[in-house]
Amino acid sequence: MKAVVYTEYGAPDVLRLNNVAKPAPKDNEILVRVHAASVNFGDILARKFNTVSPANFSMPSFFWLPSRLAFGFSKPKKHVLGNEFAGDVESVGRDVKRFKPGDPVFGYLGPRMGANAEYVCMPEDGLVAPKPANLTYEEAAAVPYGALTALSLLRKVNIQRGQKVLINGASGGIGAAAVQIARCFGAEVAGVCGTPRVEFVKALGADRVFDYTREDFTQSGETYDVILDVPGKTSFARCKRALRPGGRLLYASFKTKQLLQMLWTSMRGGKKVVCALSSEKLDDLIFIKELVEAGALTAIIDRRYPLEQAAEAHRYIEAGHKKASVVLTLA
Repeated sequence: MKAVVYTEYGAPDVLRLNNVAKPAPKDNEILVRVHAASVNFGDILARKFNTVSPANFSMPSFFWLPSRLAFGFSKPKKHVLGNEFAGDVESVGRDVKRFKPGDPVFGYLGPRMGANAEYVCMPEDGLVAPKPANLTYEEAAAVPYGALTALSLLRKVNIQRGQKVLINGASGGIGAAAVQIARCFGAEVAGVCGTPRVEFVKALGADRVFDYTREDFTQSGETYDVILDVPGKTSFARCKRALRPGGRLLYASFKTKQLLQMLWTSMRGGKKVVCALSSEKLDDLIFIKELVEAGALTAIIDRRYPLEQAAEAHRYIEAGHKKASVVLTLA
């Protein structure tokens, strides 16, 4: 089968279209013929992990070494990128009950990677579910990572109807899903993004959009019950004035400093810092499918690239041009 392979870390040019062995499903697995796979932050990070130091890693430095060892210290251990996909079930193992050949599905591989290929195997009880009927394969492939992460994070702060929520980084995969999911929970939602992405965030349903190149949301006089900082770029000191009494600053990406602030604020009353790791579950993916089919959650595609142009897709994202989802398509 065809797959985009990389055997060394580096620029997008390390990605090559090669022939690799087609996987065979185990007794509890399904074999999916992939029609589309997204390119997201995890793919870019994994491709150039050799340039990521403990200091610029997006998590506390003590997570860096296990992550680097898992992906490969001097060379990649995982040679095929891609953690989101949509396609059709080609065959099933003898113990599989949930799926049959021909079923359209979408799913999330997480750090296992492997979706930038014509075929991928998934455990029946893994993060794979029937594809939402109202999405194309390309749209479905762009949903799982951002939606699963956003849903997990927002549940950790128990979003309630009528609350005001601000999403910093509202145009990325996690942020765009968070805007829509917070609205599903009945919250009033504001988003923060750069000038080229303002209209995109408005289209997601944000009630208010801050262009960070022109306006500082912490100086606007508006206050929020929850501020979700996806990139982890905003300090608690700056955000305190924008939090309501008892409000929470929720970090999706955080360092040791934010962990210490969480510990300190947890021992005091009032405004708090929350550092959360997402915990993806199959039930959540099925819930996301239901939201999509109800019209409450969708993915907007910025660009499509054929599989053999995976390097171009990576280049486009790294140049900062991405305004919505970027997907790879397979004939």
